[in-house]
Amino acid sequence: MTIFLVRRTLIAFLTTFVISIIAFLAIQLPPGDFASVYIQNLIGGPTAPSTVGNLVLEEQLRAELGLDQPQVVQYAKWIWRTVRLDFGTSIEHSVKISEVIGQRLVNTVFLALGTIIFTWVLAVPIGIYSAVKHNSPTDYTVTFVGFLGLAVPDFLLALSLLWIGFTYFDISIGGLYSPEYLEASWSFGKFVDLLKHLWIPAIVLGTAGTAGLIRILRNNLLDELAKPYVVAARARGVPEWKLILKYPVRMALNPFISTLGYLLPFLLSGSVIVSVVLSLPTLGPTLLRALIVEDLYLASTIVLMLGVLTVIGTLLSDIMLVVFDPRIKIAE
Repeated sequence: MTIFLVRRTLIAFLTTFVISIIAFLAIQLPPGDFASVYIQNLIGGPTAPSTVGNLVLEEQLRAELGLDQPQVVQYAKWIWRTVRLDFGTSIEHSVKISEVIGQRLVNTVFLALGTIIFTWVLAVPIGIYSAVKHNSPTDYTVTFVGFLGLAVPDFLLALSLLWIGFTYFDISIGGLYSPEYLEASWSFGKFVDLLKHLWIPAIVLGTAGTAGLIRILRNNLLDELAKPYVVAARARGVPEWKLILKYPVRMALNPFISTLGYLLPFLLSGSVIVSVVLSLPTLGPTLLRALIVEDLYLASTIVLMLGVLTVIGTLLSDIMLVVFDPRIKIAE
């Protein structure tokens, strides 16, 4: 087990280093930079005529921001500050990046945890019941609802809930906080207020994932229930639910655990439109805005943080898989 953990930890550090390089260089692939975008917006947009004075001002701004240096030098300075947990200054906001993304990162993590809880609480018991009662009316109903959940886009479900809230209950269900807590510091009251608002975006973002995991758990459990060790245990008179929960369910849960590390970036990439519709102060809209204006350091920091969280989640899922499925430890 120790060798397994050491190996996985070293791979995690190496992966994080590679992610940092990709995160920094990928942001610079589009033509132009923040200086060119800023000057274009200043003079009236991309279609406005460029002048010598504008080009000179653009070069001055680029030199002032350090964007005229080679990419290797920019990356070295950025990664050195990042190692010391100094993420630099956002070019667009002119404040520390930690101030820009701090609250949004907390909101994103809480939203991810809420979605995980919602997904697992529904998917696990429904998937088990659907497998045990396969080819029954209940199984067909769950299958139909699952396909419906996969087919409905998240943003359409969010719009529908907003319309229902305004039309029938005269309430706004957008956002993660009440107005009085938007700028307030963290307290128990703000946390309770977050929990009151968290369930709606968790349902919206977790609907498709829940439907998919129900199908995965159902199919995996059906495969396990047909294996010889289950047939032999049933022949020995082991109670049915004890037989199902002790080993087959543990083996069928592997896909749930293995996807933990990928849930946060999936939520970020898939929740940008939902975050805009529901006015969620998460990292998704912030990253989108940083990419549009080419705020290099802000965008790179967000992508790096998501990569680090993904690596940590993958490491935790590997450890949990070893606990749930000893066959993985033997394979190592």
